[in-house]
Amino acid sequence: MQETGLLDHLAELRRTVLRSVTVVLVIFVSLIYFARDLYRWLADPLMAHLPEGTSMIATDVGAPFFAPFKLTLVVSILIAIPFLLHQVWRFIAPALYKKEKRLVAPLLISSSLLFYLGIAFAYYVVLPLAFAFFTSMAPEGITIATDISSYLDFVLKIFFAFGIAFEIPVAILLLVWSGAVTQEALRNKRPYVIVGLFVVGMLLTPPDVISQTLLAVPMWLLYELGIILAGFYKNKNQEEQP
Repeated sequence: MQETGLLDHLAELRRTVLRSVTVVLVIFVSLIYFARDLYRWLADPLMAHLPEGTSMIATDVGAPFFAPFKLTLVVSILIAIPFLLHQVWRFIAPALYKKEKRLVAPLLISSSLLFYLGIAFAYYVVLPLAFAFFTSMAPEGITIATDISSYLDFVLKIFFAFGIAFEIPVAILLLVWSGAVTQEALRNKRPYVIVGLFVVGMLLTPPDVISQTLLAVPMWLLYELGIILAGFYKNKNQEEQP
């Protein structure tokens, strides 16, 4: 019977993976016509600060095709995140208690929103400031000509760094929920956490103070938000106790 149960779980996992891949592919096919427009939108923060008469370049013969193609695939996955998380929820829900189901569903929704918020913050705030700094620091006589593939890799790294960083409140709630840490312990470790966040900001962003600070400060604020939300969760548990 245990073998039968394992086979059922594997079959359900296979169906979950197939549904997820299918949705991503459908979104990708729908967006592939707009691949060049998507890349143009992604390049706007840099293009706005390039000196007059300069532009981005492609140093590889296949880059003009593969860079927009890669971006479209990544965008398709990002758009599908709510569906992908819903599939994860469907797969693990049977193993959860009723109280756990009530907590996990809001966490999945909030984690999606926070991830998108992190990407939006990176695109509309961090990238314009960072590129303005980079272009202003170029030595006289140096022509700025950024490769489109290198630019894409750089921006995607920034997007994922900020998207993951904005998940801090969700991570804190999960730690409190699992009993791995308490709200009081989070408060006591605040000075060490702040130093660690600035170190993380230094490692995940370009080597300039602006980008590092723009990542570290929001992470600190989100850490404080996580502590506050953890307090509400704790109070709710206390109210449920007889």
